[in-house]
Amino acid sequence: MHRRTALSVSAALLVAAPLLSACSGEPRPGTAAVVGGERITTSALQAQVNDVRAAQNRSGQAAAELIASTPHLERQKLDALLQSRIIDKMADTAGLTATQKDIEDERKAYVDENGGNEQFEALLLHKGAMAPGQVDRFLRDRVLLTALTAKYGAGKLEEPARAAVEALHIEVNPRYGAWDAKEIKLGTGQTPWINQRTRPEAAPAGA
Repeated sequence: MHRRTALSVSAALLVAAPLLSACSGEPRPGTAAVVGGERITTSALQAQVNDVRAAQNRSGQAAAELIASTPHLERQKLDALLQSRIIDKMADTAGLTATQKDIEDERKAYVDENGGNEQFEALLLHKGAMAPGQVDRFLRDRVLLTALTAKYGAGKLEEPARAAVEALHIEVNPRYGAWDAKEIKLGTGQTPWINQRTRPEAAPAGA
């Protein structure tokens, strides 16, 4: 199992700071966040937002309602990206992986429970602001969270999550909000590794 040394963590902190901020203290253009010394670019974040908006616009009469229900979509998608990086770090520390077969099996279980792939993807778009192309990352997170829960125990992921956050040294461009290391979230973002469901809540009959 790979472990960061104190020296490597300190080096990561020194690398991350200049990536996000210029000498003036203003955020470096093109950087939404820095996680473990790696940038999440504003263009990558905007691509995620654009994919969701495009999917929402394809929802016919529900499009306007979906768009209105996600006024802070940039922050929501950035928080989701950060949460996924935290889950990856937790899994790496625990020596856990998610294979393509694991992800495919997870998708099949969700699809079977929600009446088909189209209904499943529509549910994620409505309840999680996820475009179809973002579903595999959601499924990977679910697989890893299930494995982490099996390793540490139900309701006991907070400590390894905090250790992952400390190692990653997350910095966020203030344009998107402030990273709360205590709550492990960005602004009003979700914390899926704490409040997790085994399956998305089923849509009401006839919806």
